[in-house]
Amino acid sequence: MVIKHLVASEKAATMIEAENKLQFIVDINANKTQIKEEVEQRFGARVRNVRTMVTPKGEKKAIVQFEEEGKAREIATTLGILS
Repeated sequence: MVIKHLVASEKAATMIEAENKLQFIVDINANKTQIKEEVEQRFGARVRNVRTMVTPKGEKKAIVQFEEEGKAREIATTLGILS
């Protein structure tokens, strides 16, 4: 399992609304292709772009942008991050 959990912060919520992106904490050894494949399989949504970074805490964060407009909001609402 590549994805550990969804990031729920104010900045993440802004990215959901403005840019159709979700932020995930992922396995430190995961590459962008693995992240894209797992997100597409788990949420049934096409991924446009994946960006990754290592946080100061040593965790790997992936920012995933979706092809379909509004898909990030739909997924976040389903997961209980947004109401």
